[in-house]
Amino acid sequence: MNNDFNKELEQSLKKAKPYNQSSEVKKWITSIIILPIAVYWTLNRGKYGLIDNVDLVIHEAGHFFFSLFGKFIYTLGGTLMQIILPSIIAGYFFRNNYRTGVQFGLLWLGQNFINISVYAADAQAKKLPLLGGNKVYHDWDYLLRTIGILEYDYIVGYFFYSLAILTFILAILLPLIIKD
Repeated sequence: MNNDFNKELEQSLKKAKPYNQSSEVKKWITSIIILPIAVYWTLNRGKYGLIDNVDLVIHEAGHFFFSLFGKFIYTLGGTLMQIILPSIIAGYFFRNNYRTGVQFGLLWLGQNFINISVYAADAQAKKLPLLGGNKVYHDWDYLLRTIGILEYDYIVGYFFYSLAILTFILAILLPLIIKD
């Protein structure tokens, strides 16, 4: 039994990466890349960018995938898909011990939360252009009106904005949480 333990320990030590100071710097490179992107998205909330086109396609696909569950879930489905897809990607990388992938998945999730915050906060004003123009209804107007909190659309918007900031912070500080 002791011999088996020694063999396992020996194999583990062979697989272990040697520690050096460059390892400390390397684990923060992704955070250094993510930081200015997260700050830019945080400070420029509501400015439409290239990644928003991807988010829009995912949002609209969410309506399709959730169309079988009634009007409320169908309407919420766009937002749900914007949360679910980056979360699945971050979870996949987490499960496979790939911190950089988790960080970029969380960065994308945070960006989606900012996107959602703008849409939710627009529920009363309805100033954002919608696909389909005047023929379609505003998701967040319908959702908040249905649950009776339409007048608090700005609070719902700030809630998602806060989630975005927390997600960005988590992505940046992930090297402190996930050790190699």
